Amino acid sequence: MSKQLLRSGTSIGANICEAQQAQSPMDFLSKMSIALKEAYESDYWLRLLHGTEYLTKDEYDSIIADCRAITKLLVSIIKSTKNNN
Repeated sequence: MSKQLLRSGTSIGANICEAQQAQSPMDFLSKMSIALKEAYESDYWLRLLHGTEYLTKDEYDSIIADCRAITKLLVSIIKSTKNNN
């Protein structure tokens, strides 16, 4: 599970970097949407890791808060991009 979290978590940043070099607004939205999906997946793995006591409550609370903040930012970016196109 921790390796899955590593994959999904690092994919968020990779897709955001790709989005910054997008060839079109649709390409940008596509990359940001993939980053959002990866953020949701990371949230899932974090919940599982906490549920299996791999993460302590304090570790989980800290990391999940960051993950959910990133998710909210991505949702906002996607919505504002759609509204401007």
